[in-house]
Amino acid sequence: MTKSVFASRPDKSELETGTVFSPKFDKHGLLPAIATDATSGDVLMLAYMNEQALALSIETGIAHYWSRSRNELWKKGETSGNMQRIIELRTDCDQDAIWMKVEQQGAARKGGGAACHVGYKSCFFRAVPTGHSPTPDLTLDFKEEAPLFDPAEVYGKKD
Repeated sequence: MTKSVFASRPDKSELETGTVFSPKFDKHGLLPAIATDATSGDVLMLAYMNEQALALSIETGIAHYWSRSRNELWKKGETSGNMQRIIELRTDCDQDAIWMKVEQQGAARKGGGAACHVGYKSCFFRAVPTGHSPTPDLTLDFKEEAPLFDPAEVYGKKD
């Protein structure tokens, strides 16, 4: 096992209120990372980072993630052109989650500014109605009018 680039875990008090950055990765070597729009505050996506993705994000100022489905490092926007420039990167009190305020940058020809791989600005483009018992016919409400790009054109494949 290679040595971590991050500090070892300090005592609980230092971990929760001190200045030492010592992220806690789960048993799979991952931690959740939430990206929000730095201007509007809208949640754009939730993904996961391994140690390499977190280190590259800090080093480059561009969001990097670990793709659990492809089992590989993923620089956000490398294929689509819709990169996330990190404005601020935070960790929670026990340092097992990351929150990034980002500027969603995109190639205009590819539907610039979209965070979601299916073309929407945010991966959270649908809402689940609340206030009543769920049923099998519960339907989602679209909160974004339409995708900003066609995934088949951007990624060259259809799912």
